[in-house]
Amino acid sequence: MVDKELVSRKLSRLRVYVDELRMAQDINWEKYRSDVRSRAFVERYIHLAIEEVIDVANHFVAFHHWREPTSFRDLFAVMREHDVIPENHLPTFQRMASFRNMLVHRYESNDDEVVFGIFKKRLGDFDLFIRVVTDWIAEHS
Repeated sequence: MVDKELVSRKLSRLRVYVDELRMAQDINWEKYRSDVRSRAFVERYIHLAIEEVIDVANHFVAFHHWREPTSFRDLFAVMREHDVIPENHLPTFQRMASFRNMLVHRYESNDDEVVFGIFKKRLGDFDLFIRVVTDWIAEHS
């Protein structure tokens, strides 16, 4: 079984990042566009949250000696192959991996509307990941 303590710590940090984003009610579209600190906060905390998701997924793959993924998107396909991630949620996590790559590698040209949209409408994807992982661990303990 995966290292439950390690996964628990990572999911706990993930919850903190997502909670901080949710508490940033003062960041509306105008503030996001005009205030570099608000924009940096949103981008960085989304990035950190995605990194925790990827770390947990990597731990699953490494611990179980599943096939080595070719990319972060493929990492979630491996999770799907082993029924950790339901088929209908695979695209959600693959988009998360693609978004992470955009944040990290194309930071000078991030689309503000896309980032802000994720901040306001897609934080539930992180809750979904937490639920999927914890359910899988509970079923396989």
